[in-house]
Amino acid sequence: MAYSTKFDEALVFASEIHRHQTRKGNGVPYITHLLAVASIVGTYGGSETQVIGGLLHDAIEDCVREIPDIAAQIHGRFGGEVLAIVQACSDTEEDPKPPWRARKEAYLAHLAEAAPEAPYLLVSLADKVHNASSIVQDYRVIGDKIWERFNPAAGREGTLWYYRSLSRIFLEKQPGPLATELARIVDVMEAGR
Repeated sequence: MAYSTKFDEALVFASEIHRHQTRKGNGVPYITHLLAVASIVGTYGGSETQVIGGLLHDAIEDCVREIPDIAAQIHGRFGGEVLAIVQACSDTEEDPKPPWRARKEAYLAHLAEAAPEAPYLLVSLADKVHNASSIVQDYRVIGDKIWERFNPAAGREGTLWYYRSLSRIFLEKQPGPLATELARIVDVMEAGR
């Protein structure tokens, strides 16, 4: 199945709105993360709507300050299903963001309450797999300095708590190779390898 021109439009839109953003601490253009998440979603059987959701999953959370009507733009361009995925993958739509721990606890509760067939679960899982993998890759290069990149409220212990909690939820809600991969990566992260 080939993707439609909506995919092309979402790819360009994601590139435009995230153009000046980079990954925490390493300067890699942010679009690489969005492409990776979309690729994981597509590889694991996601629909075109979910793949587009993967491309745009951080749009609200990361762009609402600069583009206050970002949710309306996503709805207008890509429809309500894509917007629902993006909103469900966002730990906040507020600017400024609420405190780190409260946001993460609310997001974990949101995932735990989701129906296993909720389309955003695959997108969120793909996002967390790529993020955790990136943390491990960067840890291998810079060691414990990696933890300085994160919110001071998180640090190493908070980050590990969050990813271990995510892993438990995804193993229950989305059992299979991708959830197992997240658990494996979190084990590596925890062991500091």
